[in-house]
Amino acid sequence: MPDEQAWREIAIGGTEINPGSTERVNTGAWRSEMPIIDFSRCTHCMICWVDCPDACFEISDTRLAGIDLDHCKGCGICAAVCPTHCITMVPESSVPVKSSESGA
Repeated sequence: MPDEQAWREIAIGGTEINPGSTERVNTGAWRSEMPIIDFSRCTHCMICWVDCPDACFEISDTRLAGIDLDHCKGCGICAAVCPTHCITMVPESSVPVKSSESGA
């Protein structure tokens, strides 16, 4: 479970002044909604990849393979630009916690 007080360490306005820090900071913990991809509808057009401000889309052999949820902030841009509407945003609280994440 994330530290309930971790938000207090974020600079005012969410400003990050250390270049290249996105690899070190788990910005996915800020998310309240997460993207879910329906790969049966995905055409691998990569528009989501191009428009993602955090480069969270994982690519394998020129095809969309997944999302780096450790760094996805849940902004929803990917869902808004997806021409096939295969990406939907769902409340983080509605997604079951994987056993590795729950400490089991």
